[in-house]
Amino acid sequence: MAKILLVTGDAAESLEVMYPYQRMLEEGHDVQIAAPAKKKLQFVVHDFVDGFDTYTEKLGYTWPADIAFKDVHPEAYDALIIPGGRAPEHIRMDADARRIVKHFADARKPIAAICHAAQLLAAADVLQGRRSACYPAVSPELTKAGGTFVDEAAVVDDNIVSARAWPDHPQWMRAFVNLLRTRIPANV
Repeated sequence: MAKILLVTGDAAESLEVMYPYQRMLEEGHDVQIAAPAKKKLQFVVHDFVDGFDTYTEKLGYTWPADIAFKDVHPEAYDALIIPGGRAPEHIRMDADARRIVKHFADARKPIAAICHAAQLLAAADVLQGRRSACYPAVSPELTKAGGTFVDEAAVVDDNIVSARAWPDHPQWMRAFVNLLRTRIPANV
């Protein structure tokens, strides 16, 4: 069993939080949600509506954060999940969120990143020389941070598994579960 940290905040995409959270629980892992503060978070639903050039946003689920970023000791965790939505746009400004991401990248621990999570990866300066998927509208930030945008459902680059958005969940989580199984020994 791995101890997994999921970093997010208000306005995260509901599906991009809840699907990997529950998928990791299903695998038997211990998952904690970290946010700027230990509080009930408000997630959102992004969807496409005919006639709009971009996605729309509606209120989604609420869910409590287990721990504040400032209290996270990343060395105590085996893997990291970064959902998308609008949360990464805001939490990338938090020095502790960047510290957490940098630890996982430097230690080459498994990281799952989806959609706008590339904004936090870029702010933590961990994309240099990396191949990564992200929501296509975020690809300029990924490229400016030294990464290479790959328009695929699941991109594995060493310890980082990335995806474009929630429709990629099956491929993204399959690749992340495979990475966890190869990087983290099972408890016997």
